[in-house]
Amino acid sequence: MPSIVSLNKKIASCKKCPRLATYIRDVAKNKVRRFKDEKYYGKPLSGFGDVNAKLLIVGLAPAAHGGNRTGRMFTGDSSGDWLAKVMHKHGFASIPTSQTKDDGLRLKNAYITAAVRCAPPQNKPTREEMETCFGYLEQEKTILKNVTTVLCLGKIAYDAACKLYKVKPEKFGHNKLFRYDDIQILTSYHPSKQNTQTGRLTWKDWSAVFAKAKKLSNT
Repeated sequence: MPSIVSLNKKIASCKKCPRLATYIRDVAKNKVRRFKDEKYYGKPLSGFGDVNAKLLIVGLAPAAHGGNRTGRMFTGDSSGDWLAKVMHKHGFASIPTSQTKDDGLRLKNAYITAAVRCAPPQNKPTREEMETCFGYLEQEKTILKNVTTVLCLGKIAYDAACKLYKVKPEKFGHNKLFRYDDIQILTSYHPSKQNTQTGRLTWKDWSAVFAKAKKLSNT
């Protein structure tokens, strides 16, 4: 069985999806003005966190100027801010912010990953790209032996989790819990600006999901 270290090295060197490989390199080269003086990571991203975790958090994909810039998922953008803040509040994170890869953030009883490891144009990976990337999620599942609860941020993450655990997807919604023989799947809207700035996802509703996730992962 591969270790998490060897798997992460494999992910970082992956170029299986030509469209995504080209896109993340181009974004890293042609930076947006606000980050013009920063060096972008510009490679596929592995997951991160506590390898003994009971809670697995699955997102969609790295953000072009967030994770693709900083080299860590949910880091350096507003989605990362929302996630770090709520995880700190509920005891999963050592600090309430997620700004850089070496900012000291440590996760406890939680591991963060994504359905797709490269930032996709318009945040929309193709079905083929999701299929190609799925094997990395399967390998993480094998390594993360203690996971009892999966928290899915968005429908694509939920569909990937259902495929991973070979269960039939049900109607997606915020703060829904689906129990199966060997896994619990909890769903949430993604903390994207599209959701948080429009009020579709409020802080109260976001925090309620993590309160439930904490209770589930501590049992």
